[in-house]
Amino acid sequence: MLQLPVYLDNNATTPCDPRVVAAMLPYFTEIFGNAASRSHPLGWAAEEAVDNAREQVAKLIGATPKEIIFTSGATEAVNLAIKGVYETYTTKGNHIITAVTEHKAVIDTCKHLEKQGAQVTWLPVNHEGLIDLSELEAAITPKTILISLMYANNETGVINPVRAISDIARKHGVLFMTDATQAAGKIPVDVNNDGIDLLTLSAHKMYGPKGTGALYVRRRSPRVTLTAQIDGGGHERGMRSGTLNVPGIVGLGKACELCMEEMAADTQRILPMRNRLEKALLEIEQTYLNGAPGQRLPHTCNLSFKYVESETLMMGFNKKIALSSGSACTSASLEPSYVLKAMGLSDDLAHASLRFGLGRFTTDEQIDFTIQTITDAVTQLRTISPIWEMYKDGVDL
Repeated sequence: MLQLPVYLDNNATTPCDPRVVAAMLPYFTEIFGNAASRSHPLGWAAEEAVDNAREQVAKLIGATPKEIIFTSGATEAVNLAIKGVYETYTTKGNHIITAVTEHKAVIDTCKHLEKQGAQVTWLPVNHEGLIDLSELEAAITPKTILISLMYANNETGVINPVRAISDIARKHGVLFMTDATQAAGKIPVDVNNDGIDLLTLSAHKMYGPKGTGALYVRRRSPRVTLTAQIDGGGHERGMRSGTLNVPGIVGLGKACELCMEEMAADTQRILPMRNRLEKALLEIEQTYLNGAPGQRLPHTCNLSFKYVESETLMMGFNKKIALSSGSACTSASLEPSYVLKAMGLSDDLAHASLRFGLGRFTTDEQIDFTIQTITDAVTQLRTISPIWEMYKDGVDL
């Protein structure tokens, strides 16, 4: 029996894998020590658990454990990385390069720094959601200290040419940071092969708990230093003070370990389902795919159903299918997606978009149900739409 609602909003958050929950549970009750308490066995056990998780996170992205700083999530990690670089490298310059389609954590942090005197270049994207690499290189000045471009977009799943971006950054001696929140655990990410200096990730996007994330900070070639944004007891090598969330960190570590082991198998299972969903829905008249077709995360699909408002469409099935019309961080807003607008979509098409995020627990039966439900909902809404009727009558809209 199909359980409702069908969950296809895995880009917003993922359910905690039962194996992650099982790994975390002892650290709430039996092994409850503070990882900074070095004078008794409960503290030692907690510290050991944190050290183990640090290794698991590092292994997923090809880093060393000493390069991993634990945070409360990717948003905090982004703030620490960008503000930390800006404050540390202020004698070198004040120029940051990013893109208009970044996650709000990056955009709002850069806007905050603009008020502090930072110069920020906002790169545009093409209709597929990709930046122009020659524009990136042309934007670099002697004052440029950081390029911050995401690994993969949270709304469209479009994957940036990370290695090519890194090559440009290295050539000009500029640090390269990537928000890998959507990519880590879903596709292979390697900080050395990819030439990344700073990387952010979050547990709850890869079947771990909410409220836990990590920041990778390169230790050699080049050695990156950051100014702390939270002051206190000097935890996390002075970069992030605060008592560590041991259960959450254990959960993040276990989630990373499972992704390492199962990423290839998950992709092999999810990609055909995503493609089948996409193919079936694109057969609905006046439906369009948003984002570079061949350069996307295997579990993500963003479609626009012309002449239908996504909010109205979702009202027809939101008790049956959990979906979103864009980023969870901006879905409370009635504005059309800024990511889709930056890609050149009209307000109408941007308002008519749905994001499908499949995951480890998505089934073929759920995809069949989704195809049928959404096809019916679009058809039904269009039958009562005067604009659709005018389109069908050949009126130039």
